[in-house]
Amino acid sequence: MTIEELVKSIEEDEGPPEGASEEVRALWYTKKGDWEAAHNVAQDIPSAWGSWMHAHLHVIEGDLGNAGYWYRQAGKARIEDLDAEWREIAGAVL
Repeated sequence: MTIEELVKSIEEDEGPPEGASEEVRALWYTKKGDWEAAHNVAQDIPSAWGSWMHAHLHVIEGDLGNAGYWYRQAGKARIEDLDAEWREIAGAVL
């Protein structure tokens, strides 16, 4: 799946693609605007990628202190532009 295909799914579909990985589901729910669902998925991904996604979600939430913790866990720095950061996170997993 490409980023463009994922974005198309977000724009057109009611739910994440069938059989999507946890990472794709977290990305899908994040871009769809369902913070709670995205957070529930991301917090259970035990990898640096999951920590990065978790950090991104806490920035969206406005909890920058918590986000900072998760960025450190992921070994990543925050990108100010949320859309650019989402695309970089997506590019790391797709």
